[in-house]
Amino acid sequence: MEAVQEAAQALRILVNKGVEMTGLTDTQLVQLAVAAVVALGLVYLLKDILSTLLIPTIKVEPTDAEAKDTIVAAKYTPGQPVDKDVVPCYDPSTMQLLGHVPAMSAAEVRTRIAKAKEAAKIWRNSSFSQRRKLLRILLKFIMDNTETICRVSARDSGKPMLEAIVGEVVVTCEKIHWLCKEGERYLRPERRSAGIMSFYKSARVEYHPVGVVGAIVPFNYPFHNVLNPLTAALFAGNGLVIKVSEHASWSTGYYGRMISAALAAAGAPADLVQFVTGYGEAGNALVTGGVDKVIFVGSTQVGKLVMRAAADNLTPVVLELGGKDAFIVTEDADLNQVIQVSLKAAYLNCGQNCAGGERFLVHDKIYDKFLETVAPLVRGMRQGNPLGEAEVDCGALCMPGLSEKVHGLVEDAVARGARLLAGGRLRPAAEAGGQFYPPTLLADVRPGMKIWEEEVFGPVMSVVRWSSDDEVVALANDCPFGLGSSVFAGSQARARAIASRLEAGMSAINDFGTTYMCQSLPFGGVKHSGFDRFAGVEGLRGLCVPKSVCEDRLPLLMKSSIPPPWQVPVKSNAFAFGTSLVAMFYGPGLIYQARGLAALLHCLVFPGAYGKKAGKNKAA
Repeated sequence: MEAVQEAAQALRILVNKGVEMTGLTDTQLVQLAVAAVVALGLVYLLKDILSTLLIPTIKVEPTDAEAKDTIVAAKYTPGQPVDKDVVPCYDPSTMQLLGHVPAMSAAEVRTRIAKAKEAAKIWRNSSFSQRRKLLRILLKFIMDNTETICRVSARDSGKPMLEAIVGEVVVTCEKIHWLCKEGERYLRPERRSAGIMSFYKSARVEYHPVGVVGAIVPFNYPFHNVLNPLTAALFAGNGLVIKVSEHASWSTGYYGRMISAALAAAGAPADLVQFVTGYGEAGNALVTGGVDKVIFVGSTQVGKLVMRAAADNLTPVVLELGGKDAFIVTEDADLNQVIQVSLKAAYLNCGQNCAGGERFLVHDKIYDKFLETVAPLVRGMRQGNPLGEAEVDCGALCMPGLSEKVHGLVEDAVARGARLLAGGRLRPAAEAGGQFYPPTLLADVRPGMKIWEEEVFGPVMSVVRWSSDDEVVALANDCPFGLGSSVFAGSQARARAIASRLEAGMSAINDFGTTYMCQSLPFGGVKHSGFDRFAGVEGLRGLCVPKSVCEDRLPLLMKSSIPPPWQVPVKSNAFAFGTSLVAMFYGPGLIYQARGLAALLHCLVFPGAYGKKAGKNKAA
């Protein structure tokens, strides 16, 4: 209240001063101020409208398969013989064949890397204004073509349209917005302290593009997995060569045309972004073919192979690998919130999320109530073709064979004492019409089951009982992975305390997945979930070479020079001069520093008192 009164008093004084200076009445002065504010608002509004209109609009004509929900196409059976030089592309929800993309050879990949390197030499000198222009062109295209972008993703990966909005479009737009607003700030030279002895120096860190970034991305989010490394790499001034998954390559046709059009509209080199399609040979060639940094997102097993391949050229690697995120619910958590959030954590994108909820650790006091509430909701989830006529809550599994792998984990858990409360039935793709595995709920999951150790990457909620905070922390950390985590509690302080003890790279308090919505935060994990980060400030700067620079602050007044005692030939008082400097600058307190200053002056005034000859004279 006091602060409000002080503000009001200050405003009155300001108005009175204004009246005195201008000769206007109080009312006229207020009217003038309001008019000025309105005028400034209109100028800002017009500027915003003009800048939006000036963003180039790009057009990408979609094919029938990209533009229509229903298409006519032959069925495809995974595993059937195909030409080794191509990758078959099909819709995992309908098994319709969408076409083929090249299975590139190592030589083709190296050619693409070489093209990107030449383009990157030009782009590294681009201004931040031009880089923002490129990102805004992409953002405008996304706004104008959201439905097509989501349809293409749904057809290639099997996810519902809503999940394409949430997992593909929203996070991509958030990343572009953050880069445009804050990216330049974190890539500008950063002042650092020069230290006490170099007080006359100016020190800074400069962030220079690494050159060409090589990215190997998975199938689960074909749009975002391309735009995520692309936006950051290009904003940092790099070129990009991106190897997409052989299980989600078809969508790069539409997304690739979008990127090419955006590069042209922004005046960027046409070869700045290169796509690589194919199998292991293409991936290995990308890692070993001369890129300057590798970002790998995928399984732990393949991540180890990437790291070994990169070692020969000492190519730096970012590994974002598997996860078995803990989703912890205390007895006083808000169940109305938790239930729906837990369903998203477990079944978003049919569970195909590296940072999805896999282990749901629920307190003993609400364990039964949680299961009673969740089970009917899981049983009622609708699964099917996301582009069909009926609404669906859950789509298909993108990778062939994944349904069988998930079912094996469920069967092992049930055989070892887990209770199957929903789902858990495997139907072959030919019978189900697509690569579907139903939303599944397992209760009483515990250590010793395969599902406790292995990443599921499918639509399974595994529920675990606990009774003390120490116990739940131990259960959560009893895992080879450590990517994300969520803690729900009535007391935010308690949730924070539990989260602080979890071995994970990320923690959301009373929420799920929000660390990725905050694009200023780094994304990555610990243990078998990998190392380094590909998002946030750390990820953006990681796409640069941090270069240390030090120079004279006032070169006309003070320059570095070798002190006379240290000049060649070295003088007899050289060592004493050094020890005096150390004491004067770094002594722990004024007594040490004053003693060092006195010793330094003595060195300079009586240089002959030091050295071997002086020592002999003293001995004599």
